[in-house]
Amino acid sequence: MDLNPTIARVTDRIIERSRDSRRAYLDRMHAAAEQGPARAHLACGNQAHAYAAMGEDKAALVAERAPNIGIVTAYNDMLSAHQPFERYPDLIREAARSAGATAQVAGGVPAMCDGVTQGQAGMELSLFSRDVIAMAASVALSHNTFDSSLYLGVCDKIVPGLVMAAATFSHIPAVFLPAGPMPSGLPNDEKAKVRQQFAAGEIGREKLMEAEMASYHGPGTCTFYGTANSNQMLMEFMGLHLPGASFVPPNTPLRDALTAAGAARAAEITALGNNYTPAGEILDERTFVNGIVGLMATGGSTNLVLHLPAMARTAGIALTLEDFAEISEVTPLMARVYPNGLADVNHFHAAGGLGYMIGELLEAGLLHPNTRTIAGEGLATYTREPKLKDGALVWEDGAGTSQNDRILRPASDPFQPIGGLKQLNGNLGTGVIKVSAVAPERHVIEARARVFHDQESVKAAFKAGEFTEDTIVVVRFQGPGANGMPELHSLTPTLAVLQDRGLKVALVTDGRMSGASGKVPAAIHVCPEATHGGPIARVRDGDMIRLDAATGTLDVLEEGFADRSAVETDLSGNHAGIGRELFATFRANAGPSTEGACSLY
Repeated sequence: MDLNPTIARVTDRIIERSRDSRRAYLDRMHAAAEQGPARAHLACGNQAHAYAAMGEDKAALVAERAPNIGIVTAYNDMLSAHQPFERYPDLIREAARSAGATAQVAGGVPAMCDGVTQGQAGMELSLFSRDVIAMAASVALSHNTFDSSLYLGVCDKIVPGLVMAAATFSHIPAVFLPAGPMPSGLPNDEKAKVRQQFAAGEIGREKLMEAEMASYHGPGTCTFYGTANSNQMLMEFMGLHLPGASFVPPNTPLRDALTAAGAARAAEITALGNNYTPAGEILDERTFVNGIVGLMATGGSTNLVLHLPAMARTAGIALTLEDFAEISEVTPLMARVYPNGLADVNHFHAAGGLGYMIGELLEAGLLHPNTRTIAGEGLATYTREPKLKDGALVWEDGAGTSQNDRILRPASDPFQPIGGLKQLNGNLGTGVIKVSAVAPERHVIEARARVFHDQESVKAAFKAGEFTEDTIVVVRFQGPGANGMPELHSLTPTLAVLQDRGLKVALVTDGRMSGASGKVPAAIHVCPEATHGGPIARVRDGDMIRLDAATGTLDVLEEGFADRSAVETDLSGNHAGIGRELFATFRANAGPSTEGACSLY
């Protein structure tokens, strides 16, 4: 199938826009690669420090003929998705030895749980933790003793930060190893109903806690299709996972076999062998376009609209919101996974999963087929699924048809003809909305504004019974420069209750929403942000606002709106406590959300 003309045009535009920065990036990569394996240039004392604790691997390391793999791990056992990584270093070291290589934990990176920090002060560190992770991984790899790298990460900011580090150390191969989703627990829609009942005061905290514990109940990724599982999709579409690895459950024989195979593959693709595959060559313009197509086809998290530009920038590639918007217009929505449907990722995987989707999108000409991946040339390899046969890991042809068309549909007969995200433009600025989970009759909301400067004020107004008519809730001073751009997911139950009461309601904010949010229309990432004097800082209570996801517009319908002065507010309360003092530099240097809200460039 010929490549879709829109996909081809957008890719060409990205290539042309990025020409100079990408050329400079590749020049740096080639210069680093030409120096050869880094350990050859270290002094004996440098090497002795690096190998002192390596026991039986010392001889191989000193000989410098075996590849040495650096493991960058985001393990902690507070974050359920990352707890399985506790076992990985031992599995990887053993697999590396079997492959004639060595492996060392190069360093750890922080991995905060957004589920723990939702609605809490710690959430104001969340977005910038991505930049910290990129820097921490770079510190780990800066020892310059590694021929290849393995990245252990799953969740929201962790994978983007690790990709940024992998792109920076472009001459070193990079393999990402997932952990897999936890078993299905309390259905996500039932959990959401309990949250709404609690928000409405219909049940107490005991019942709420019971439901939450039944939903989040074991090791592995949360089972809804939020940012963590969108990350796993992205790594497969971009060729940084082994084929079919994303949604295999943790602590199973197949998962362990895939972990060992990932370590072996990391050893195979170093500059010491004949299959050298540096990370910088995988992370090209076509690969990022494929990732955006995957995001749209699955109805994935809006957080990736922030993270993909930041990841691409570290590889010398410039992405814009227009790229996302145009790709969305030609990409069919093929999946219904909560919050876009009732199924969870385990059901999605059983229905055919990513392998089926990639095959369909390749056949439809919506993916670049000849991208480079850790598994070799071409994305067709990712239509195959891993299996254990007589204890050996093999890949076989995946499902040629959907096993459940209520969850997964072919590209020729999708749930809707366009992707799950929409760009918004108007006199309120630029933003995005996730439409895949929003009922069509709610794609256009025109109502008067209620303006707030924090989440708690919205909840207080709700408890006081102040929302009695159609309302667009404006929550501003939530951008990266103001308070680190926290997710406002804790507002979802409150707004959902109002919507279920028959009111037309929407959210407009310069902050973020969780990848688990969806049924309430939300114009998010509004840019320029309020703290930089953006139009959202001129909105007043009672202003008529029109949010139109059909036409992609976001406007205040009031005479003289453009002539108003921007409101200012005291943000000192957001700048201290729970470590926020240490993030002042990030807030001061963060770029706009349209460019990834990154503080590192």
